[in-house]
Order: sequence, then structure tokens, then C-alpha cells
Amino acid sequence: MLQVDSLSFSYHKAPILTDIDFTVAKGEHVSIVGESGCGKSTLLQLIYGLLQPNEGEIHWGDKKVLGPNFNLVPGEPYMKYLAQDLELMAYTSVEENVSQFLSVFYPEELKERTQELLEMIDMVEFSKVKIEKLSGGQQQRVALARALAQEPELLLLDEPFAHIDNLRKNKLRRNLFNYLKEKGISCITATHDHHDILGYADRVLVLRDQEILADEETETLYFNPRNIYTATLFGEANHIPIEIVKSYADTKRKIIVYAHEFKVSKKSGIPVVVKKSYFMGSYYLIEALSGEEIIRFHSDKALKPKKKVFLNISLETINQRLKQ
Repeated sequence: MLQVDSLSFSYHKAPILTDIDFTVAKGEHVSIVGESGCGKSTLLQLIYGLLQPNEGEIHWGDKKVLGPNFNLVPGEPYMKYLAQDLELMAYTSVEENVSQFLSVFYPEELKERTQELLEMIDMVEFSKVKIEKLSGGQQQRVALARALAQEPELLLLDEPFAHIDNLRKNKLRRNLFNYLKEKGISCITATHDHHDILGYADRVLVLRDQEILADEETETLYFNPRNIYTATLFGEANHIPIEIVKSYADTKRKIIVYAHEFKVSKKSGIPVVVKKSYFMGSYYLIEALSGEEIIRFHSDKALKPKKKVFLNISLETINQRLKQ
């Protein structure tokens, strides 16, 4: 189990992370999310031992993670860290890049293991191709296989699918995160893409203003975001006064409503005037006005500007958000 206790870190006296505490169990997948510059990558580098914390400690089981002040070569052998800057051998093949880390295996085992990893990243047909000939997304997939070559106990991923095209991305997510579960490998993924989280992460840590804003199971956090910042990390969300939803409400509170939680009606509900429609593939994102309040919602068809429609939210959703 990973144990992070009271961790703080600053760059040139500018605080980046303050008093960070959390754990990751064996085989658990935790996603770290937050706006750019909130410290996601820094936290991964601290956990791996590439940076020295100003305060606090990190343990993997009974082993203390030692930073560059104590290790001549930073990094811990039982962890692997896949950074955004890939370190591959440009003039060797995909196969050679992966098998380089499998020298402890007998020849037959090495061949089988290399094949298994190439299948996982969907790169079998490129096994003999030199790294310099690959696209950025292909190189990222090779770097991922290298990180997994020796089956680490903990895998740290920093935006692991950022350069990979959508055609491959969904399949690779499934392959990778199912593989990690099967092998019992713990994983921490720093990401800005909610598609990396939903369906895969057991827990989510939300970072903001140097601190952990939320640490909850993924489904719980998604349905019960405590603030609009957290909600928007999962997709388009609105923060609207409850009096718009319930005209008889005697509170000035606001509630969070995801765009897909609104249902469009022609006759009753919250009256809004359409400003613009955005084609999103399987739906349209509609931007509309309720008085001076901007509301964004989903529709199965485009709506003309200045058209008046009505929006409804389920009573269950309203009551759930009011409890927060």
C-alpha cells in the first residue's frame, strides 16, 4: 500500500502542494485530476522519488521512498513512472525497446512476455519498426509497454493517452486498465480527461490551491460533486440558483446540474431562450439564457437561436444536490 503523509513541496519558495495525505491500496487505480498547474505531475514525481519533499513522508508498504537527496539515481525499483517526456531508444526497434527491460527472462519467456506487451498496446505489426519512424502516439504506447515490462508494484502515469488518437485511445484504455487489474498492479493516473477516469478509476483525488479538495470513490464523486470546479472536471456542468428550479424556494443556494441532466420540454419547466447550438456527434450542446443566467444542456437536435424552450430536472437530482 502507498501511504502519503503530510506532503508539502515548493518550487523556489512558491508552494505547489501543501499537507497532502492519501493512500493507495494494492491493485487500486486512483486518478488525480485538477486544472493545469495544480501539481498533478509534481505529486507523481514526489511519489517516484524524483523530487525531494519539503515536508512529509511517502511509504510503499514498509519501504520509505527516498528522494534525490538520498539516492544518486532517483526513482524506486518497485515503481515505474511514465512521464509526458518519453525516453525511448530512437534507433532501435519497438521490440528491442520493450525487451531491453526483460533481460532477466530466459529466451522463450522473454519472447512470450514481449509479445504479450505488444499485444496489450496493439503494436505487434510494428515490432520491427525503429522508434524514430513512429508517430508520437505510437511512441507513447511503446513507452507504456516498457514501463510495464518488469511488472512494477505501482505504476505512475502522467497524461498517458495525451498523444494517442481517439481510434486507438479507447481500446488502449480498456487493455491497459484491465491488464493492471488482472496483475494486481496499483496505478495512479494524473489526467485532465474524464474519459481516463470514468469506467476505470476506483477513486479520484481532486487537486486545487495546493490541497486535496476531494478524495472519494469515482461514482460517488461524480453524482455528488461538492462544488462546480469538481463537476466541470467530469464534463459540462451548470451552477444555477435553486430559485430558478423552484420558484417557491426560500434559499439563495445554488445547485450543480450536469448538462445531460436537463430534459427539454415544449410546455413547462424552466423557461430559457436559445443562444447557440454546438454539434457534438451523438447530441447537441445548447447554450441558452434564463434571465441573465447562462445554462448549457443537451438536446437530440439543434435548436434555433431565440427559440424558447423549457427545461426540467428530476426531483431526485434536485434533492440529491441539495443535500450537499
